[in-house]
Amino acid sequence: MSWQNPEFHRQLEAVDDQRINPSRAAGLASVAVSRRTLLKGIGAASLASLLPSLLSACTSEQKEIRNSLLGFQSVAAQTSSSFDSVIVPSGYRATPFFSWGDAVLPGAPAWRSDASNSWEDQLMQAGDNNDGMHYFPFADQPNEHGLLVVNHEYVNPTLHPNGMQFTQREDNSRDRPAEQVYKEMAAHGLSIIEIRRDASGQWQRVADSKLNRRITASTPMTISGPLAGHTAMRTESDPSGLEVLGTINNCSMGATPWQTYLACEENFHNYFVNRDEADYNTRSTHKRYGIGLSGSSRYYAWESVDPRFNATPDADRPYQGHVNEPNRFGWVVEVDPFNPNDKPRKRTAMGRLGRECATCVVDERGHMAVYSGDDARGEYVYKFVPERPYKAGDIDRNRDLLDSGTLYAARFDADGRGEWLPLRWGAPGLTPENGFADQHAVLLNARGAADAIGATPMDRPEWVAAHPQTREMYVSLTNNTERGKTDPTDAANPREENVHGQILRWREAGADPRATEFEWDLFVLAGERQKDDGSVPANRIGNIEGDLFSSPDGMAFDPDGRLWILTDADESAPYTADIGCNQMLCADPVSREIRRFLVGPRGAEITGITWTPDARAMWVNVQHPGISYPASDGVTRPRSTTVMITREDGGVIGG
Repeated sequence: MSWQNPEFHRQLEAVDDQRINPSRAAGLASVAVSRRTLLKGIGAASLASLLPSLLSACTSEQKEIRNSLLGFQSVAAQTSSSFDSVIVPSGYRATPFFSWGDAVLPGAPAWRSDASNSWEDQLMQAGDNNDGMHYFPFADQPNEHGLLVVNHEYVNPTLHPNGMQFTQREDNSRDRPAEQVYKEMAAHGLSIIEIRRDASGQWQRVADSKLNRRITASTPMTISGPLAGHTAMRTESDPSGLEVLGTINNCSMGATPWQTYLACEENFHNYFVNRDEADYNTRSTHKRYGIGLSGSSRYYAWESVDPRFNATPDADRPYQGHVNEPNRFGWVVEVDPFNPNDKPRKRTAMGRLGRECATCVVDERGHMAVYSGDDARGEYVYKFVPERPYKAGDIDRNRDLLDSGTLYAARFDADGRGEWLPLRWGAPGLTPENGFADQHAVLLNARGAADAIGATPMDRPEWVAAHPQTREMYVSLTNNTERGKTDPTDAANPREENVHGQILRWREAGADPRATEFEWDLFVLAGERQKDDGSVPANRIGNIEGDLFSSPDGMAFDPDGRLWILTDADESAPYTADIGCNQMLCADPVSREIRRFLVGPRGAEITGITWTPDARAMWVNVQHPGISYPASDGVTRPRSTTVMITREDGGVIGG
């Protein structure tokens, strides 16, 4: 049996990988590093030594405490095109826990293996393409009872019995069956499920929980913060500019210290089309974000059924129809998982991006920052600093903490230092002469604002992870095959045609989340090792101390300070032949040793990770498997699945 998911995923990747940033600027004070300087004579294995080890004082102190945090033996890479399961080290168990189509709401119909469930069924069931997620514990039994919140990023052709149906029109647009569009919209968004350990110690979903909830591409949400009610947020469907329907393309996420969930809207631009080229070219909130031009939206052509997704201006309609609808996406969506009656809020003070994550860091004084990557070639790393500090236990004070503050974009200088550049209206480059009429315009076009102030274009910045003790920050830079062409190489992005990616880390001045200066280095360059015949090009060689991997994507620290790395590499590429299927690895941030902990089925991305507070239960997502996982029988329709991992002796995962 051959399913469409792998080829469909490759097609979407080709769309997502289109470079949107028109700027060729390398960033202020950034020194370009040529391929010759980088690779000749020193070898890629010592690339990290180009930069001063500004973080060495901290890591040397930690080395005196322990040599390694990694207490498991690596599993082998899986290179077979027919591999269709999940493997973990000896002494561990990996169990499918929550798959597309599983019941979420009480009374939900059972999933049908022929995908014949209706869109009304799908509203009650788990969505597709499980991605970022978080476990929220109940205070009385934090390690036995909690809520699991799971993103559903997008949908696969396997959502429908015979795949997605498109009809090409004479005007180059595409038509879709309404039933398919409604089902696809229902399979986006989030699932919130109550889970607990039973008397035998096994984790179970609580089927009849009143907290179980689906949030979809049609769920009403409040627009909050500076752009609430702004003219740029008003549409024919919402003249108030205060309520938007739905959230889409929720990849990674964050969790606040006041126990709310931050869903992030990543490739939202691929859901919209503006067929008026003249308007498109003058509208930065469309052009700079890559809204579709002419024909149909790039992903699913939902606009053929729901006019909200047709952002072509119509002068005869109120607010020109839905030309402003794309402005209502690309935000952080805050959800209270413990209150099913609470309306999700899109927090506009945090800026509009193709945002990958929203990683919250709080110091002992309540000073806070929320870090994000903008996942596209040549985009930026950001942080948002709330105007007021967090105060533990003060629900009313913290409730709207994300509605005011300062958004920054990062500049990584060649000497291993960096600066957070404020995206504040009136600063050089952020003036009416440069297309920014006010702070609202800056927030709506945060990408353009980062261009203007000279932030450093990065190799697809994705998840940001914070060390729980030191507050060192890590960002995964997945890959960028255009590096050295549209974007010159630099110290932070040192390889031309970067097919394997890297992980960069930094330490804020004084370990203060509000700091505007930091020190950084390259933690690891992913990639291959040189073969005996010298056939591997230098730009594909990594400096990994341990097991090989490519294209780091998801990333998080466990409570003990282990860095877990999840990959989204092209398994069919010749440069991943020895790396094989996508995987989850674990790194010791002090020794930089990296071991492979999990390998997933062929065709899948490994993504999303969370733990119980005692780290004795872990959940990780297998997204768009290509063969038949989790049935693994070679026949059954594959399902994106949340996998639960435990140790057979009940111990800490990875220790």
